[in-house]
Amino acid sequence: MPLSVPYIVFVAKQLEIQELKRLKARSNLVGVIGHMIHVLQSERGASSLYLASSGKRFAATRQELIAESETVEDSLRNKIEAELDYSAHSNARIISLMAWVLLGLDALPELRNRVTQQQLSGSESVTAFSRLIAGLISLIFELANAAVDPGTTRLLVALFNLIEGKELAGQERAMGALAFGSGRCDPPLRQRISHLIDAQQRNFRIFLEFAEEPMQTQWNNTEEMPCAVELQCLRAMLTRAEANISIDPNLSDRWFDSCSERITAIWSMQREIVGRLQTGCAALITAAEKELLDSEGLLQALRESPPARTDAIERFFDPELPVEQSLGFGQVSGTGQDGSHAVIDLLQAQSLRLEKVEVELEKAKRTLNERKIIERAKGLLMARYDLSEDEAYKKMRTASMDKNIRLADVAESILSLS
Repeated sequence: MPLSVPYIVFVAKQLEIQELKRLKARSNLVGVIGHMIHVLQSERGASSLYLASSGKRFAATRQELIAESETVEDSLRNKIEAELDYSAHSNARIISLMAWVLLGLDALPELRNRVTQQQLSGSESVTAFSRLIAGLISLIFELANAAVDPGTTRLLVALFNLIEGKELAGQERAMGALAFGSGRCDPPLRQRISHLIDAQQRNFRIFLEFAEEPMQTQWNNTEEMPCAVELQCLRAMLTRAEANISIDPNLSDRWFDSCSERITAIWSMQREIVGRLQTGCAALITAAEKELLDSEGLLQALRESPPARTDAIERFFDPELPVEQSLGFGQVSGTGQDGSHAVIDLLQAQSLRLEKVEVELEKAKRTLNERKIIERAKGLLMARYDLSEDEAYKKMRTASMDKNIRLADVAESILSLS
């Protein structure tokens, strides 16, 4: 086919539809990853109670959760394989994280066996599960960062922070189960639980910033549930526990149940966002395919009756048009019956829409990038000064409050000084 402007516009629309279809496939992948995270969180919590009770409790529940995890794992492996079939449209970071996730999944049977044999401590079990979950969450981060639609990206940013906050809530459930199960909450464990509570609040604040209004209302209702109120009371017992004073082990069920009910409510919201993602992607594809049909009609009309080039030249070289507005075209006198104005109008509309998309994408992805900077700075402090994650984050937060600057700005300063 001869090279022409309408044909190029037509090809651009086809590529846009391909990108949207890839986005829909990745939204499905994100949904399965989120499900895998959820079942691993439940298994981690049951494993903590199993180990804390020396294998006397939660053995049957744990086996049921393992079976559920294995079912979801099969689905996730299939989705990853499908993504790899289109690796040319992915990036190295996403593919590398998939390798990391598969490595962790391959190690799960041995981890479960060691938990069954009680060859791990409760904290070691939590750490092992959390490492795999962290890889899964990082994969969601990269998939969100690769999105091409601003509305979808906002939903992915909301989803990412909701899932990460839920993961921190899951870690809190596991660490609290260790404390109540053993009847003690020593200072390091107390500090860890306090950090997890604080970090959750940060993630949920960002989630609310990017979530749609119905989701914000649902979140507020969740925070007023009886289980959330009881959780606050039990949290106070752990965070204020004296080093040499025992806590009632009989409260472990109440702790686990209240944490689990809250996490289940968050899981329900997570599934709803995934559903909105999939519905939104389908709607975008439908709209783009309709526009493609319109473009095909224009292309066919121009093939049958090619426009004269004079009007297009006058529009393109309009002396009144500022150079910085080179993607716009001024109006010229006359009706423009030759058809060239249709091509220019289509090109201009597509260019302006893509420009708007880029601006909105930048707003949504800025939050993701700031998160990455904060994590890198925290890791640098941990490695250089031999700090725990809690201590590194506390130092950054203290500097942020003392200097009255954003946490992301503190993180950038740390990285630049390094």
